[in-house]
Amino acid sequence: MKEQNELKKGSTQTLILAVLSDSPSHGYAIAREIERRSASALKMGEGALYPALRALETDGFISSAWEVQISGPARKVYTLTGKGHGELARQRSAWQKFSDAVNSVIGGAPHGQPT
Repeated sequence: MKEQNELKKGSTQTLILAVLSDSPSHGYAIAREIERRSASALKMGEGALYPALRALETDGFISSAWEVQISGPARKVYTLTGKGHGELARQRSAWQKFSDAVNSVIGGAPHGQPT
């Protein structure tokens, strides 16, 4: 479990951008979508989610607006910006390269042997 938490810390912003690439969403829904897509392997608590959302907004990757609800309080809805789409593409590429490299090491043949 500790390993998953460490990996998630470095991936939180990428996960949020990926969810928002489909449609605008509010914080709670973002967290639940990450959980759903990961078959409950990744749980996103408020302590990680909201600081990451603030950082993404500060960097210009997402924007937010308050949405008034018919019943219940207003909620902040986050939308991926054009700059955010570019950042997500960059992060997906970097993740793929990293993932391929790790898989080559942990699943690869020993030195001097064919792969």
